Amino acid sequence: MKDWGTQTAASAEDEDFARFVANVRRATSIDLSQYKETQMRRRLTTLRLKHGYADFAAYFAAMMDDPRLRNEFLDRMTINVSEFWRNPNRWRVLMEQFLPPMIADSPRLSVWSAACSTGEEPYTLAMILDSLGALSTSTILATDLDEGVLAKAKLGRYVERSLREVPRPYVDKYFREDRGDFEVDERLRRAIRFQKQNLLLDPFGERYDLIVCRNVMIYFTEEAKQLLYQKFSRALKPGGLLFVGSTEQIFSPGQYGLESADTFFYRKTV
Repeated sequence: MKDWGTQTAASAEDEDFARFVANVRRATSIDLSQYKETQMRRRLTTLRLKHGYADFAAYFAAMMDDPRLRNEFLDRMTINVSEFWRNPNRWRVLMEQFLPPMIADSPRLSVWSAACSTGEEPYTLAMILDSLGALSTSTILATDLDEGVLAKAKLGRYVERSLREVPRPYVDKYFREDRGDFEVDERLRRAIRFQKQNLLLDPFGERYDLIVCRNVMIYFTEEAKQLLYQKFSRALKPGGLLFVGSTEQIFSPGQYGLESADTFFYRKTV
């Protein structure tokens, strides 16, 4: 026999969350339906209960009245996990195999770090480009949906454990210790343009030599991934490179006008 009381309660909870998703989209242009629902709903339920709201309707109303709640919500629903030199062997492949011929072929590299979080990824790019003598002839755009993490990225201050994968010579050259934190060299900070962007909604630039978007796609639905791969491909110049995360292999890249160039690297073919 079905437990109709339990079923009715579950249905009401589903409707409550669906209304929340619709309200968020109208108020902020953030489409939560493009994220994997189980993960996102669990994360936001934990946040709602932490503040003592009985349902998402009450939580949304409070969030619209309190900027602190809105900022916390945005921080929670975006995936702000970032490290310098994450998966170092892949960065070495970029630095040793791909960037030298790209630098030789292009008078000015155009590089984009998408969903850059707190800045470790674009700063890693800047260090590598500088070590190859190409920082001054490159443009680096770094974007994220969350204005809070962009503010931290612009500041360029990190705790010591954030630097654990950074090669020692790079730590010595590009960081200055200040009261227990490590501050990125000002020259690298000036080389990066940080900007707010909604990957799913906003238009992309064009003719990038390199786009780095790592460890973000795994949180999106398959439909959202397909949309983003198409947008990334259109944003690359012919021969341009897309660098993705270690759990984000693209199956059938040809449907997006891409081909596998190495593990987690994809080249635009047309």
